[in-house]
Amino acid sequence: MVKGVKIENLWKIFPPNVVALKNINVEIKPGEFFVILGPSGSGKTTLLRIIAGLEVPTKGRVVIGDKTVVDAEKGIFVEPRDRNIGMVFQNWALYPHMTAYDNIAFPLKIKKVPREEIDKRVKIVAEALGIADLLNRKPGHMSGGQQQRVAVARALVKQPDILLLDEPFSNLDARIRVTAREFVKEIQKKLGITTILVTHDQADAFAVGDRVMVLRNGEMQQMGSPEELYNEPANVFIANFIGDPPMNIYKLPVNHRILEQLGLSKKYEGKYNELYIGIRPDEAVALKQGDEGHLVGKVAIIEYVGSRRYAKMDLGNGISIRVLLEAKIDHGDLATIRINKLHVFAPSGERLETIIF
Repeated sequence: MVKGVKIENLWKIFPPNVVALKNINVEIKPGEFFVILGPSGSGKTTLLRIIAGLEVPTKGRVVIGDKTVVDAEKGIFVEPRDRNIGMVFQNWALYPHMTAYDNIAFPLKIKKVPREEIDKRVKIVAEALGIADLLNRKPGHMSGGQQQRVAVARALVKQPDILLLDEPFSNLDARIRVTAREFVKEIQKKLGITTILVTHDQADAFAVGDRVMVLRNGEMQQMGSPEELYNEPANVFIANFIGDPPMNIYKLPVNHRILEQLGLSKKYEGKYNELYIGIRPDEAVALKQGDEGHLVGKVAIIEYVGSRRYAKMDLGNGISIRVLLEAKIDHGDLATIRINKLHVFAPSGERLETIIF
């Protein structure tokens, strides 16, 4: 039976008074690929370690399936070895003197599983992960991608209820990283195992996650599908953190000429003195001067990102905007900027509305 994970009212405070996690509440569905995303120091690895039993929370509880594995108030704590969790670490932690076979078999040998059963399980998981031909090799004679597969195999050979992945792609170069993400996602869907990934990289999160929870300074900022985080950022932090190229974000007085040109000044006058506005580069486009649009700017820089061209446009008074460049426009040209979508945020940072033009 596939198990989910419930995290309720979870706090972690390190002495003397460092709040690493603040009142985290989340229910991870059975069979879900769940991602905990956040910058360095956001508390994401601490949360993963609490689920694994490597850290004890200050308050709150964690439930795996229908079993409470830790409850700070009631003094319940199930040892990591008894939680039936598989974990893949950032550095994969393979034993260099052991073959792939022995690395994979190690957790079963610790549990004193019979040799025949060990051999059966190792070969089954190695075949599933496409590393059956590597079982006699040592880590030093394997590529980074192959070592990662061995680490995943070692986690899966225990037939865990939950698979925890701590930055498993960070040591891979760009091309192998894409293949590794696809591989982990395929294996997760094939096995139907509940998986929790910790990462600081939004590309990793969006490539594999069914849902993503974003942490900042120990607090949950937003949780939802990758599409929801991208299209409906809950606040300025999410808007700035999610998206590549990053969102154009401005804090402007309500009577600023740009807000007037966008039709926002009258709408918010008397309610706020200033606003944040956010415009994703993919949701605005530079056109030839004279075409219908919202703003006018001068092309300062042209950037190529894959098959797309982006222009950094100078709007005057030290304000610039990065937008898609579709028309034949060169450096120094004046161009009309048509905005297709605009996000409006309160001075406190919370999203007020999204406007589609």
